[in-house]
Amino acid sequence: MAVSGELIEFLKEQMAGFGPVSVRRMFGGAGLFRDGLMFALVVGDVLYLKADAASRGTFEAEGLEAFSYATSSGRNTIMSFMRAPEACLDDPDEMTGWCRLAFDAALRANAPEPGKKAKPAPNP
Repeated sequence: MAVSGELIEFLKEQMAGFGPVSVRRMFGGAGLFRDGLMFALVVGDVLYLKADAASRGTFEAEGLEAFSYATSSGRNTIMSFMRAPEACLDDPDEMTGWCRLAFDAALRANAPEPGKKAKPAPNP
C-alpha cells in the first residue's frame, strides 16, 4: 500500500520542531531522514521510529510494537523500527521528543566501531 502524499506532508509538519526532514519513497512506504540518516519509516499509513537496545524499552513501556514483515520464504522479519505513539500525531512537541529518541538511535547505529572510521551517511 503506497503512502499518501497528504500523510507525508502532515508528518513533516508535525516534525517541524525536530528539524528539516527529507522523504524517500521505498518499498511501497517511505523513509524519513535527517542529516542523511533514516530515523523513521512509514508503511501502510503507520509511522515507525528507529529503536535500538538503548531506546527499545521506552517504546515497549508504551506498549508499542516493532515493524515486521513476512519474507518470500514465509519467515517473519522484525526490523529496528517501533510504532510511534498516537500522541505524536496530535502533539508536535510529543513528536519532536520521539523523533529525537529515534534520531539518537540512528546516530548510534551509524557510529564507528572502536578503531574504525565512521560510516558515511547515505544520501536520501
